[in-house]
Amino acid sequence: MWMAPDRQRAEMALDLFIATYEAKYPKAAECLAQDREVLLAFYDSPVEHWGHIRTTNPIESTFAIVRARTDKTRGCLSRVTMLAMVFKLYQSATERWQQLRAAQDLPEVI
Repeated sequence: MWMAPDRQRAEMALDLFIATYEAKYPKAAECLAQDREVLLAFYDSPVEHWGHIRTTNPIESTFAIVRARTDKTRGCLSRVTMLAMVFKLYQSATERWQQLRAAQDLPEVI
């Protein structure tokens, strides 16, 4: 449902999911039915932003870089040098971040 090309097909997929699993998982189906508008709210955003909204990978991968380095150096650095290292890791990670598609549409979205 979250990869549907438009809101109408996403709603059809949600209805099908609820009908299919309602008997086996009534509480989950009820929760999805109650939160229908919230679940499908991103379809109100411009199509160019959907890819950014659907993924949490940029956040997870950024934290993974820092976590991998700080786990290896635990106990070897002072608080100040650890903060400096984390800052530099984030700073270098920003060079690989993708720019938001259709950034000019953000004021309209907000």
